[in-house]
Amino acid sequence: MNTRPVTALIADDEEAPRAQLAAALQTAWPGLQLVAQCVNGVDAWDAWLEHEPQVCFLDIRMPGMSGIEVARRIGGRTPVVFVTAFGDHALAAFDAGAVDYVMKPVDPQRLAQAVERVRTRLDKPALDPAGLQALLAQLAGQVRRPAPLEVIQAGVGKEVRLIRVAEVVYFESDTRYTRVVHDGGDALIRTPLKELLAQLDETQFWQVHRSVIVNQRHVASAVRVDEGHMHLVLRGRSETLPVSRHFQALFKGQ
Repeated sequence: MNTRPVTALIADDEEAPRAQLAAALQTAWPGLQLVAQCVNGVDAWDAWLEHEPQVCFLDIRMPGMSGIEVARRIGGRTPVVFVTAFGDHALAAFDAGAVDYVMKPVDPQRLAQAVERVRTRLDKPALDPAGLQALLAQLAGQVRRPAPLEVIQAGVGKEVRLIRVAEVVYFESDTRYTRVVHDGGDALIRTPLKELLAQLDETQFWQVHRSVIVNQRHVASAVRVDEGHMHLVLRGRSETLPVSRHFQALFKGQ
């Protein structure tokens, strides 16, 4: 019998609602282990990669990356409960059971209902990714975000170089910097990879590893080395890029 506690992540950019939710969960779900409390969507996604919590409670509107965008990246691998103060997100769609929600301020009875539904899903197979992504895409359309980044400024010696994002092949974490590899060479910028991710067009740029974001237009193929390892072959380039276990589903058909 597995007696290990269920792990959870909560994310809300406001301190008071975040603290209220954490306290309410102690009552609604005794024994639940909070492995991360995040203040924005970027940190929530990074914490999910680090801790792989079994359930996430995400505020819908957060800086950088919304809770819906985080849920789209999770892709059904973890049940999600949205926490929102807004009533304009087609909340009735949640009652289909794909995901759940609670309103702010958190009502203990409603939270208990959401917790019960989540607990029943923990023993079931992962959610249908296609159906879930369609629902989340519909909801994402109601949460406006800034236009994707188009130009990156990178210092190269005494020169400040303007690099068009469309010309970038991939981004790679490099100690304290992010390496920008593009058609004309490469450069270093100070923006952390996780912050950069929130500014990119997610239909064009895919995170494939904790330290790598690739422009999918430059991917020639994905090669499965063995059961747990995969790498990408790039068009017209000799280097390969690693694909971590979390992201191998992006290339399931290859």
